[in-house]
Amino acid sequence: MNASRRDFIKIGAVAGATVIANGLEGATGAVAQNADAAASLPVPEGADFAGMAGAYAALITPYKKDGSINEEMIERIVEHGLANGLRGFYLTGSTGEGFLLSADERVRVYERAVKTARGRAKMIAHVGCLSTDDAVSLARRAAKAGVDWVSSVAPVYFGQNFDAAFAHYNAIAGATDLPFMIYSVGAQVVPDRDVRFFEIPNVKGMKYTGYAYWTVKQLKRRLPKPAIFFAGADEQELCAFAYGDTFSGCIGTTDNMIPAHHARICALAAEGRFAEAQPLMDDVVRFVELVVSAPNASYWKSVMRYIGLDCGPARSPAGQPLNEADYQAYAAKVDALGFIERNDANA
Repeated sequence: MNASRRDFIKIGAVAGATVIANGLEGATGAVAQNADAAASLPVPEGADFAGMAGAYAALITPYKKDGSINEEMIERIVEHGLANGLRGFYLTGSTGEGFLLSADERVRVYERAVKTARGRAKMIAHVGCLSTDDAVSLARRAAKAGVDWVSSVAPVYFGQNFDAAFAHYNAIAGATDLPFMIYSVGAQVVPDRDVRFFEIPNVKGMKYTGYAYWTVKQLKRRLPKPAIFFAGADEQELCAFAYGDTFSGCIGTTDNMIPAHHARICALAAEGRFAEAQPLMDDVVRFVELVVSAPNASYWKSVMRYIGLDCGPARSPAGQPLNEADYQAYAAKVDALGFIERNDANA
């Protein structure tokens, strides 16, 4: 598998499932406490950042058997996440197969997620497209759908240099009055260079899917204005929180399936209880090791079926459908992890 393909799988396949161990069997009160504690993670002052701290799911896009968007399942995924302490959702990003969806399909995801949340969660719409003009159009449609933030990756395929990325972000961020979040995935953060992105008026945050957390801290210190940062590498989020005032939460695939894990990790990190969070991170890492061993993204997506939220296979070329024997063999490996309960989301 080449490096870019491996990176995509790592980004899109960091997955787990609803936890039944490590003290998270918990009732609604415990979930609420986790959400409240996570809210004390560092957040800049200002209306754009109010209520932003905590764990977010990079929402998995579910399909029906005919391959169309399963809007009812979007509702179930959002409700499951909220019931387990999530603070928001990142829509049609890498995990959500955004580049494999039509613009109309992406808007349907935005609209259904916003409608389901009813103000109970923050919604960040990823609008990245190959064409800047297409991303601008999608940003406007996302704003109309009622999302809270707009986000995008840097230019894809064409324009992979700083000047092109600056123009790309400037156009998308200026398309609406919403705050804009840079999605930095697989790219090196260069503080003295990247600080210029934040000169764009609506650029107010970054989803950082990488591991050089100290460069993000350096960047934040150089900023001319308040901004919020989220850790996107699920298997290392506790490391990111150890940087104290740098990260306000996490956004990842795993949060769809083990939301209680991530809500609790955020809560414990906010209180400086890192030793207590380590067993939860161990669970996440073990699952990541299982997931990245499979080159077909339909495997990690099948974990949603395992917990009772069947989202169908990944679209080609990200993945190919699994036969029943393949699914059951993979489910047995998930069983062996020992901290995931089948059909928990149906409970």
